[in-house]
Amino acid sequence: YGNFIDDLRLYVRGGAGGMGYPRLGGEGGRGGDVWLVAREKTTLKSIRDRYPQKRFVAGTGANSSVKALKGEKGKDCEVHVPLGISVLCDDGKQIGELNAAGERFLVARGGLGGSLATNFMPCKGQRRIVRLDLKLIADVGLVGFPNAGKSSLLSKISHAKPVIANYAFTTIQPELGKIMYADYKQISVADLPGLIEGAHANKGMGHKFLKHVERTKQLLLVVDISGFQLSVKTQYRTAFETILLLTKELELYKEELLTKPALLAVNKMDLPCAKDNLNELTRQLQSPQGYLHLLQEEMIPANTLEFKDIIPISTYTGEGIEELKVCIRKLLDEEAEQENEEYRKKKLLLLQTSE
Repeated sequence: YGNFIDDLRLYVRGGAGGMGYPRLGGEGGRGGDVWLVAREKTTLKSIRDRYPQKRFVAGTGANSSVKALKGEKGKDCEVHVPLGISVLCDDGKQIGELNAAGERFLVARGGLGGSLATNFMPCKGQRRIVRLDLKLIADVGLVGFPNAGKSSLLSKISHAKPVIANYAFTTIQPELGKIMYADYKQISVADLPGLIEGAHANKGMGHKFLKHVERTKQLLLVVDISGFQLSVKTQYRTAFETILLLTKELELYKEELLTKPALLAVNKMDLPCAKDNLNELTRQLQSPQGYLHLLQEEMIPANTLEFKDIIPISTYTGEGIEELKVCIRKLLDEEAEQENEEYRKKKLLLLQTSE
């Protein structure tokens, strides 16, 4: 998976409390807490490089004394983490999320100081092993089988420089790029490692890929108009079959992914016979039920993806690239407007009920 890290295990421990003062009834200070704080421009790799031991321990509370009967609290420990982090216990149960810059999450609480209730003996801080699981946050996620031209597309529409070559699995780690518009609007696009049949069952890069799709606002399916064949041992798939298989993989992993707004980019329109293939694909997408017999039953998705737009493109000649950028922006703007409208309706309803 290269230098890209999308999960990290940490040992965290809250500080122990301070000693009480039995003769004068003094209370020891509480131990410090360990906090995760979301920060931009932070990566899991930078945490691992800076703290190779991956141990975070908060400060011990001050002992009670004649000069200060109430001991001071121990120093808190703050761990800066990237945005889009899920915090999981060692058993895999999710205990929190950090999605916006400045958000904080308490992972280990400090122990109580010695007091009358504890016979003036301090308590130890909470200790646990937590796993930080990163799911990329991007506006658009590029979804497609290997060699569909996702990396070439990303390099055409943004300033990203992904590795491009004529073989499957060129992209082995997520690549992020930004589409820049004339009015300075920026839209982030994630090129995610190629799916293969059986990815939902964690074949290939299965879950490493699919978990990143969850955090994108919209999907952009990229398919090769001439079809796809992973290797000589696997079956050849037409563009229509490719779309159904991608839909099936997303559905089997998490059905909610199919509710995301989606666009379809039909790539490699510079190839001979591409126009005829596109006409055939358009016919099939207009009435998919009539063509489902082409696939085995277990490969047919229960629900088909509804595409807001189908854009024929060629990353080789540049055909359709500008139109695609306009469609991506239009769809995101429509979604944002819809969210704002729903928010306004909720606020209005709250005002009416409070009155």
